[in-house]
Amino acid sequence: MTQTLRPTITLVAMAALACHALPGAAAEAIGTSTEPVAIHAAGSLRGAMTDLAQAWEQASAAPKARLTFGASGLLRDRIAGGDKAQVFASANMTHPQSLQAGGQAEGVTAFARNALCVLAAADFSLAGKTLAQRLLDAEVRLATSTPKADPAGDYAFEMFDRIESTGAAGAGSAAALKAKALQLAGGPSSPQPPAGRTVYGLLMEQRQADVFITYCTNTTLAQREVPGLQVLAVPAAINVSASYGIAAIKPVTPAARSFIDFVLGPSGQGILARHGFSAP
Repeated sequence: MTQTLRPTITLVAMAALACHALPGAAAEAIGTSTEPVAIHAAGSLRGAMTDLAQAWEQASAAPKARLTFGASGLLRDRIAGGDKAQVFASANMTHPQSLQAGGQAEGVTAFARNALCVLAAADFSLAGKTLAQRLLDAEVRLATSTPKADPAGDYAFEMFDRIESTGAAGAGSAAALKAKALQLAGGPSSPQPPAGRTVYGLLMEQRQADVFITYCTNTTLAQREVPGLQVLAVPAAINVSASYGIAAIKPVTPAARSFIDFVLGPSGQGILARHGFSAP
């Protein structure tokens, strides 16, 4: 198997983050509620958010969290349409900010960062070319998530723009890459993987693409599922830093505030770091 490459995602020192301990009154208020806290979160947060919810429940004697995962754009649409949610954790800042602008959310805050990697088939080779040049080859089947519905697709298309603007490939390369990209995940009608699988590992195992551009955290999980897959680093000049945003949905409950404070605090940030995310 070709040696895998991963970009270093460095955890920024947490000293600047305030300790978000629960005041006694707030803890009591949370403790008296038995209704699960509805948390809508980006699919790339599945592992991290599950651990965050469990740790928060244990630390605060809070009610259970009810987790819903999906493409951030689709979750935003559901919340805007009246879907019951108390916390929204998105893979970008734009979607929670749009809910805040519409009066449905408040306190949008960056809580984590991610970056892009390339998940590649075991037999994929750069063939002596740069990554940008190789992606443009006609025989390479290039996959992304669905832009607008899933921020991972938006970030991939932004990467294509950077390939052209930085001179990593010639004029027209951004349009060519966007045109050839197979939008295989994150859309309203995209297939859902079975429990315990990632859509990226499954699609690559089925050989539906030669390469899939997605978050580095996703590629790591997919490679664990399908050990033969490669993870290729995206050069810094064309990579995109994905800023994740979290917000409380109105009417804001004490439990929602408590959970967000936990995510932003040292314990929550430590859990995110263990899942490969960097500090905001």
